[in-house]
Amino acid sequence: MIELKKEDGLWIVTLNNPGKANALTGAMLSELAEIAEAASEARALILTGVGKVFSAGADLDEARAGLATSDVWERLSGAIAALPCLTVAALNGTLAGGANGMVLACDIRIAVPSAKFFYPVMKLGFLPQPSDPARMSALIGPSRTKMILMAGQKITADEAYTFGLVDRVVAPDALIQTARELVADSTAADPQIAAGIAGLCG
Repeated sequence: MIELKKEDGLWIVTLNNPGKANALTGAMLSELAEIAEAASEARALILTGVGKVFSAGADLDEARAGLATSDVWERLSGAIAALPCLTVAALNGTLAGGANGMVLACDIRIAVPSAKFFYPVMKLGFLPQPSDPARMSALIGPSRTKMILMAGQKITADEAYTFGLVDRVVAPDALIQTARELVADSTAADPQIAAGIAGLCG
């Protein structure tokens, strides 16, 4: 359900459980966290999915059993945010719930036009993971963050682009190629230079 492809310093991580809208189980999250922690040797990382939904967030049965408040979400997003290489979330479709965390932790986000974005934690009776509101607010500001987290608004790809939540809206058949183009300079560069620039950018 989690696929990892490595090619000349580029790591492509794919969520591949489209029959369940790429909903995340505890085992999947742990595997993703392990990959992100090992990716310090990568020169670039692309995170994407299969199907029309990037991820529906937590598997509902496991969420009710405790996954919604597990620290594995924060472990995953923290590991991605700490990577010295360029990270790109290539969103093949809708992004929902706790799956926002790993996407917010990436350096760049691109999405297909049909993607929608929502994070209904308040409606479901959970707090978001601690770093998610701060990362979202840094991108789109506190008011729009509250629009998503507290008003429960589902926003379109075009709105997400206008807000600054995604950096580019891309045709589905060009999504992965665009992501590859975005990381091409990083995969070809001296890793220390790339890491140095990343550190200067914050």
